[in-house]
Amino acid sequence: MNPFLRLLRYATPHKAVIAGAAVAMVVYGAASAALAYLIKPIIDDVLTTTAGGNLGYVTTAILIVYLLKGLGAYFSSYLMEGLGHRVVMVVRNQLFRHMLDQSAAFFARRTAGQLLSRINNDVGMVQRAVSETIGDLARESLTLVGCAGLLFYYDAKLALVCMTAAPLVVYPIVRLGKRVRTVSRWSQEAQEHMSHVAGEAFTGHRIVKAFGAEGREAAKFERASSKLFRTNLKVTRVLATLPPLMEFLGGLAISGALWYGSREIADGRLTAGEFTSFLAALLLMYGPIKKLSRVNANLQQAMAASERIFELLDTHTEVQERAGAVVLPPFTGAIDFTDVSFGYEDGHGRNTLRGVSFSIRAGQMVAIVGRSGAGKTTLVNLLPRFYDVTRGAITIDGRDIRDVTLASLRAQIGMVTQETVLFDDTIAANISYGTPGAAMPAIEAAARAANAHDFIVSQPQGYETTIGERGQRLSGGQRQRLAIARALLKNSPLLILDEATSALDSESERLVQQALATLMMNRTSFVIAHRLSTVQKADAIIVLERGRVVEIGKHDELVDRPGGVYARLHQMQLLETRPDAKDTVAEGPSPIAKSGRRPKAESTL
Repeated sequence: MNPFLRLLRYATPHKAVIAGAAVAMVVYGAASAALAYLIKPIIDDVLTTTAGGNLGYVTTAILIVYLLKGLGAYFSSYLMEGLGHRVVMVVRNQLFRHMLDQSAAFFARRTAGQLLSRINNDVGMVQRAVSETIGDLARESLTLVGCAGLLFYYDAKLALVCMTAAPLVVYPIVRLGKRVRTVSRWSQEAQEHMSHVAGEAFTGHRIVKAFGAEGREAAKFERASSKLFRTNLKVTRVLATLPPLMEFLGGLAISGALWYGSREIADGRLTAGEFTSFLAALLLMYGPIKKLSRVNANLQQAMAASERIFELLDTHTEVQERAGAVVLPPFTGAIDFTDVSFGYEDGHGRNTLRGVSFSIRAGQMVAIVGRSGAGKTTLVNLLPRFYDVTRGAITIDGRDIRDVTLASLRAQIGMVTQETVLFDDTIAANISYGTPGAAMPAIEAAARAANAHDFIVSQPQGYETTIGERGQRLSGGQRQRLAIARALLKNSPLLILDEATSALDSESERLVQQALATLMMNRTSFVIAHRLSTVQKADAIIVLERGRVVEIGKHDELVDRPGGVYARLHQMQLLETRPDAKDTVAEGPSPIAKSGRRPKAESTL
C-alpha cells in the first residue's frame, strides 16, 4: 500500500473530527469565493451611484463573509491539528512498542540514535503532513473550486482562457515532488546519522574526556552536521524553484484575462464590476495554487518519512509466541539443553553455539566458564528467549520454552549483568522495576539483603533520591547492589548472573559477593564469572570452548583432569594472581610459559 494512504488509515477512527473539519473547510472555501463575488456590487451598485446604492447590504454581507471565513479557518485548523497530534501519538506509541518487542538481534544491528531519530524526526514530519498539509490541501482546494465556479459563472470562455496555464502547473509540481521525496529521504538519513554520533558521544562522555577526544568527536559531529546541511540545501533548492514558477504562470493567466476582459467590457458583454470581480477571483486563486505547490512538496517529504516508519513497523525480528502458547508453571524440576545450536543472523553462517547439551536440577548453581568469545553470554541469553535456538531445544520441567508465553517464562527469571542497567528515576523505583507496586517495606528488605540499605539512607533523599541516567550518580558497586536488590525483590526461581562482580574494587566486591550469596540462596543459578571464589562453590561447572561444551564437572574434578581446558584456565588465573607470576612463567612448563606472554584478563574464568 502507498505509505501515505496507509498513514491516513490511522485517521479513520476519528470520523467525527474529519467531518467537522470538512464542514469548516467548505465554509472557508465558500466564504473566500463570496468575497470575490461581493466586489461586483461594490463597484456596480455602491461606487457608481451617488446615493451609495446597497451600501448597508454590502457592508453587512462583507462582515458576515469575513466572520464565516475566520470561523472556517479556525475550526478547520484546530480540528486538523488535533487530528494530526492524535495520529502521531498512535503512530509513535505503536512504533515504540514495536521496537521494544523486537529481539536482541534487532538492537544489535541499530543504534539508539537511529531509533530515536525515527520516533522523533520522522514521526514529527508525519505530524506536520497530517495536521497542516492535509488541512491546507483540502482547504485551499475548496477555495480554488469556489473561485473557479465564480469564474465560469461570469464568463466561461474567459475562465478557459485563464486556465490554459493549469496543465503547465501540474507537470513541474509532479516532477519536482518526486525529487523532493528522494532528497528528503537523504535528509532524514543524515539526521539519523547525526543523532547517532551525538548520542554516542554523550553516552561515552567520560571516555571522550579521559582520552582527550573532544576535538575528534566535535569534528565527527561537524561532518555529520555538514552532510545534513548540504542535503537540506538540496531540498531548499528544489522547493525554491516552485514560487517563481507559479508567479510566472500566474502572470500569464492575468495577462490573458486583461487582454480578453477588456474586449468583453468594450463590447458590453461584461460590466466593470463583473470583470473586476472576475479578476479578484482569479487573483484569489493565486494564493491557494502557490500554497498547493508547497503542499505537494510537504506531502512528498511526509511520504519519505512514512516509508522509513513503515519499514521499521514491517520489520519482524521479535521472538514470536507460538499459537496456543501456555503459561509456564512455577519451576520445580530440571532445565535441559538438548543439542542446542545457535548462530547470529549476521554471523556469515557460523554457529556461536554447537550441539550444547546438559541438564541442571532445581536449586543448583551452575558456572559457565571459558575464554572470551566461547559463547557464555549467548548461552544464558537463550534461556529467557532474547534469541531463539537455531537447532535443538531448551526445556523447563519438560516443556519447550518456545511453547510457553514469554511473560510467564521471563517472570521466573532474574538477571544481574556486568553492565548494570538502571534508569533515571528514584532508588525505590529502580529496585521495584521488576515488581511494580511493591510496598516500601519489601523494597527496604530487598535493599538490606543486598547490602544496599546503608548507602541508600545516606543519600540526600534516601530511597526517593534520583540517581541520574544509567545510575551515573552512584559508584559501580552501589549500582550493582541495586541490581541485586531488584532481582531479590522480583524473587524469581531462576537466576542469571553475567560477570556480576567484574571491575569492582575489593571492598565493593566483598559486599556484592555477600549480596549475591543471599540472592542465590534456594534458587537455580547460571553464573558467568571469572572469580574462583564463585566458581569453586558451583554444583557444576560447564566449560565452553568455541561454542561447544568440552567439560562438565565440579571444581576439584576439573582441576585434577590432566590437560583439561578448565585446568589450564585455572592455572592461568593462579599465575595472574601470584606476586611471583613472572618468575613462574619463565621457569615452569605451563602452557603459557611456551609463548612467553602474560594472558589477558578476558582469558580467565
